[in-house]
Amino acid sequence: MAGKIFLLGNDIDTDQLAPGRFMGQGIKKLSEHCLENAYPNFPKLVKRGDVIFGGKNFGTGSSREQAVEVLKFLKISVVIAQSFAGIFYRNSINLGLPAVVCYDNLHVQDGEIVDFDLKNNQLNLIEKNKSIKLESIPTNLMEILNDGGLIPHLKKRIK
Repeated sequence: MAGKIFLLGNDIDTDQLAPGRFMGQGIKKLSEHCLENAYPNFPKLVKRGDVIFGGKNFGTGSSREQAVEVLKFLKISVVIAQSFAGIFYRNSINLGLPAVVCYDNLHVQDGEIVDFDLKNNQLNLIEKNKSIKLESIPTNLMEILNDGGLIPHLKKRIK
């Protein structure tokens, strides 16, 4: 499925994804404030299949699973970054949201239309007719992603 790139910088933390002051108000309310400072109007702009492309240290901060839940609720298809905070990375896999490393983000532009190919580990830049090779996800983690994640009670809440 083709989607649009939302290009973000370094050190996007979990509080930017799922602001703590809205944590007790449900996933819909939380999603309305996702990335409100880093990418104004993000929740209104994002559509099913869109891609987040971040810089270094994506998902740093707390271990809150809601940072991944909110991205799934907003129908993000994949989070690509130069590097991830370890807990965010595992939360992504456990909740069935692909988190993929790409060391070079110089070839992508905000708003660019892309197609994410998880099977072949690449991001296809449709308008440029070229592809960017992504790091492969280890086989054991791919099995978890293919199963939709590990945490059934959360999977039900974010559908």
